[in-house]
Amino acid sequence: MAPPASTVRPTAPAPSAPAPSTPPVLVRMTALAQLRAGRKARRIPQLTLGLVGYGASVMLLVLSGLGAAGWNVLTEGTAETLGISFGWATNLISLLVLLAWIPLRELPGLGTVLNVVIVGFAADVTAAVVPTPQGLLAQIGCFALGLVALAFFDALYLGAQFGAGPRDGIMTGLVRLTRLPVAVVRTGIEVTVACAGWLLGGTVGVGTVLVALCLGPLVGFFLPRVAVRLPDAAAPRSR
Repeated sequence: MAPPASTVRPTAPAPSAPAPSTPPVLVRMTALAQLRAGRKARRIPQLTLGLVGYGASVMLLVLSGLGAAGWNVLTEGTAETLGISFGWATNLISLLVLLAWIPLRELPGLGTVLNVVIVGFAADVTAAVVPTPQGLLAQIGCFALGLVALAFFDALYLGAQFGAGPRDGIMTGLVRLTRLPVAVVRTGIEVTVACAGWLLGGTVGVGTVLVALCLGPLVGFFLPRVAVRLPDAAAPRSR
């Protein structure tokens, strides 16, 4: 008697599935392929809005005083040590991190360049117009809004399909090379840069832990919902 259909193994090897840590909605493209891909009338405004919102969200976490993301702790510590603004420290670290892309063989794009320019500026503007929250409830509200907004705007700019920013590029590059899950790589990065930032005078708090644990799942929730789908012909994959 033939075994049930559900237990029959195919004679030909099944096509390899994409790594679970790689978002299937994103297409890895060269900068030229990104610009040639379609739907730019939506993608460019989405990229810009995502980066502005990302910078504003970063500053909301900092203003909450409950502990920001690891990269923000490093930025705050760098700003404190060098005596520069948070925005300028953000841009400086972005440029330095880009050097690490060379051995990781990451592919930059328009999103990479604009990330360096826009995020720090948006963070400085937010710090200038948003008052520091007073009282624990206001701090918690500011932190919660910043965390959810950070995940949403991170997914929004990544979903524009114009390449990752410097920090996200480090994460995706390490995931590709080490074959480790995004959660493991991102947590390791967050802990490492948070410790470095703390040594430089940055603020570490319970919020830093919450960001490390929650940001990845939140980005994973938003990304499929905001990513721009590109026709395969217009968005060739590049290794």
